[in-house]
Amino acid sequence: MTRRPFLLLLLSLWLAPAFAADTAPLAPEGDTGRYTLSAAQGEQAMVVTANPHATEAALAMLRAGGSAIDAAIAAQAVLGLVEPQSSGFGGGAFLVYHDGKRIRSFDGRETAPAAAREDRFLDRDGAPLPFHAAVASGRGIGVPGVLAALHAAHRQHGRLPFADTLAPAIRLARDGFAISPRLHELIARDPLLRGNAGTRAYFFTPDGTPLPAGHVLRNPAYAATLATLARDGAQALYRGPLARELIAALNAQGADFTARDWRRYRPRVSAALCAPYRRWEVCSAPPPSGGWTVLQTLRLLDGFTPTDSRARNLHRLLEAERLAFADRQRYSADPAFIPVPLEGLLSPGYVAARRLLIGGKSLQVAPAGIPPGLRKPWGDDGQLLENGTTHLSIVDARGHWLSMTSSIEDAFGSRVMAGGMLFNNQLTDFSFLPREKGRLLANRVAPGKRPRSAMAPVIVRDATGRPVLATGSPGGSRIIGYVLHTLVASLDEGLAPAEVVALPLVLSRNGPTEFDSDFPPALKTELEAFGQVFKAGDLNSGIGLIRRHDGRLQGAADPRREGRAAGY
Repeated sequence: MTRRPFLLLLLSLWLAPAFAADTAPLAPEGDTGRYTLSAAQGEQAMVVTANPHATEAALAMLRAGGSAIDAAIAAQAVLGLVEPQSSGFGGGAFLVYHDGKRIRSFDGRETAPAAAREDRFLDRDGAPLPFHAAVASGRGIGVPGVLAALHAAHRQHGRLPFADTLAPAIRLARDGFAISPRLHELIARDPLLRGNAGTRAYFFTPDGTPLPAGHVLRNPAYAATLATLARDGAQALYRGPLARELIAALNAQGADFTARDWRRYRPRVSAALCAPYRRWEVCSAPPPSGGWTVLQTLRLLDGFTPTDSRARNLHRLLEAERLAFADRQRYSADPAFIPVPLEGLLSPGYVAARRLLIGGKSLQVAPAGIPPGLRKPWGDDGQLLENGTTHLSIVDARGHWLSMTSSIEDAFGSRVMAGGMLFNNQLTDFSFLPREKGRLLANRVAPGKRPRSAMAPVIVRDATGRPVLATGSPGGSRIIGYVLHTLVASLDEGLAPAEVVALPLVLSRNGPTEFDSDFPPALKTELEAFGQVFKAGDLNSGIGLIRRHDGRLQGAADPRREGRAAGY
């Protein structure tokens, strides 16, 4: 037996009492209550992020003449400080950007190191490790990509010097910020933060008490890292002294990077993936993002005319979600390694055949289909361990639109800090098992591969090609359902952003119908008549929504988190 599986086995046994009941937290950050709904209107520009500090930083860039990309860099740098449980330069992102003519995708998803093998998350008996054992091992950390993606977008669309976009976060890290009630509660709940010396020293008092809400938290190490990036450029994260320091710190905590793993990282820049829906065009990021599953669901739904019955409309949406999610669990993976049959999955004939399965009674669990062009019969992956995440939507005064979903995966990621940043555990988004019932899984681990993601940032255009909506959400594998809920409420029902983000949530990940505690009982009863079987869930979305309506921009931040919308 090799040393690594033995150590991971010991770790899994140590963590087993705490996590025996389930293999992953279904709500990675958890519900910390409702916050005051933030909504705004503006004539020229709009920002929606998950934290007021980040929104202010983004607005400052826009007021200084910056682009939506400049604003996004500033917001992300701040979010990594004030919302460290969700995202940061130690993680990855998918970004779609409308530059006034076309929509481009910037894929900053993390990659597995060269040392990664398909048994990475298996114990010595070939069984999958408990989720948090895999997280705490350090083997879930992937090469971070969000900064590389933002830097690539900045080279094309930035208007301010890169150093200027980091200035708000540097000041805030040096001067400190007040810990929010949400951050305090999530620190107090987390069972792994105390187990790592770096996070224990940063988030707790010397006697192990979680730092209270209102405590002014300073992060000089993060300020120093950002100052290096401001001076030397974003590439300093991937090569040179800073990169070597970060790699050494992460490897000391169980990662297995080489300098070459980081030096070779490149974001993927391509056309966005778009598909028609009714009288609009909906665009998102290509695989391995969850965008194609959103588009397939909409294409399934597009064959139905909305009725006066909200229950019937929701039933059809839930059934379409089941069918698309079944395909997602079989076919979604990194297209550089696995031939994802996108053309077949989104083709009119295949979608029409799948739509015939949507009837008056729920399928409850839908089978995956066999799209045209399929070259290999992959196995069905039942894993739903993806967590994560924050979302920001931005429109600048030049009419450029940005939608970006960014993540470090689990709440507080790997719980490993280096350079003042928390690093991701995104490699646990890979399928822990490489095979299921004798068939290889498309999303199995491989060196250099990007794990499947549910992140699905969206920009919608009208028939003239003008953007009318930008949205996305955190929420792990529920992201797909959250984004669909937002699109259907906005496009089919015509609701304003403030109305949309406050709606009770309901979705299906090809299993029970999951619903918010405030979901209307009468509507639930109507859906049960369609055969929908309900399961209460902690549906902690974080929708960031901007709509152009009657010549004005409207923005709203999900009240389930502490976000803020602001514009001018």
